[in-house]
Amino acid sequence: MKTSNRIPARRGFMAVTGAVLLSAAASSWAQGQSTGQAVKLIVGYAAGGPVDAAARVFAPVFSRELGQPVVVENRVGAGGAVAGQSVVKAPPGGQEIYFAASPTMTISPHVLKAMTFDPLKDLTPLAPILSYANVLVINLNQPFKTLPELVAYAKANPGQLAYGSAGMGASNHLSGELFARRAGISMTHVPYKGNAPAMTDVMGGQIQMMFDIVGGAKAYLDGGKVRPLAVTSKERNPALPQVPSMAELGIRDYDIGGWYGLYGPLGMNAELVQRIGAATTRALQDAELRKRWVDQGYVIWNAKATDLADRMRREHALWAEVTKGMTFE
Repeated sequence: MKTSNRIPARRGFMAVTGAVLLSAAASSWAQGQSTGQAVKLIVGYAAGGPVDAAARVFAPVFSRELGQPVVVENRVGAGGAVAGQSVVKAPPGGQEIYFAASPTMTISPHVLKAMTFDPLKDLTPLAPILSYANVLVINLNQPFKTLPELVAYAKANPGQLAYGSAGMGASNHLSGELFARRAGISMTHVPYKGNAPAMTDVMGGQIQMMFDIVGGAKAYLDGGKVRPLAVTSKERNPALPQVPSMAELGIRDYDIGGWYGLYGPLGMNAELVQRIGAATTRALQDAELRKRWVDQGYVIWNAKATDLADRMRREHALWAEVTKGMTFE
C-alpha cells in the first residue's frame, strides 16, 4: 500500500514542478517585455556574411512586431554549431533565439566531428524565415553552354570536370555530389576556403564550375563574368527568372536549397512559442524586408514551426544518405 501511494505523490510533485517551470518561463518573457529587455538573436557566422546580413535585416522588423528590442549577437565557430550549442544551454525564457542556417542543422551532424548537439532533439523550432537556392555557374569559355551539353561532355570525358566549393561538407560541395549522382556523371571536387576564391577560379578557368548561392552569384552573373546553367530548387528563382531549374532540365529527384529559421531551447512555454511565431509571421509581411530579400534571390518562407521541423527532418535524412561512406577532415 505504501508503494502505491508514493507513485501518485511523485507524479503530482513532477506535475507541479513542471507547471512552476513553465510559469517561470512565461513570467520571464512577460517581465522582459515590460522592462524592454533585449532579445538576443544568435548568429553562428561572422559579421558581414550572408547569414549575419539576413539576421540584421530581420532584427528591427522582428523587434517592432515582438514589442521588445532585438539585438544580433555573433557566436562564431564550427560552422554555426557553437551558436547552436549556446542556445541549447540557454534558459527557455525566450531571451536567446537561434537564427539558424540549414547547413548547421542538416549537414553538419553528418560531417562535423565538433558537433555537440542534435538539431532534431535539442532545440525548439519556432518559425521558418526564408529559403534560398544555389545556381550552377560555369566558366565562359567552356565547350558546353547548357546543362544537357555539360552532362553529355562529362559522360564523354569522365573525371575531366572540376567544380569548386566553400569546403569539404559545405552545402555547395554536396549539391555537386548529389548532382553527379543524379546525372550519372563523374566530377572532381576542389574545396576552397570560402565561395569567393572558388568563384575567382571559375572566372579564371582553373576550374570549370561551381554551385553558389543565388544571392552570392548574382553580381557575377549580372556582370557577365560567369554563365548560369540551372538553379537547384524545384522552381525557378525570382531573382533569376531566365535560368531553368534542374528539374526542368531532366535531373530527377533534385530539389536542393537552404533556409534560415528561428529556434529556441527546449522547454519553452507553448504560449511563448506561439507569440514568437506570430511576431515572425507579421514581420515577414513587411514590404521593404520582402523586397530586399527577394532582390537578393531569397524566397520568403512564411509558414509554421511544424513546417520548419518537417523540412529539417527530410533534409537531415537526405544528407545522411549523400554523405554515407564519405570522408571529411
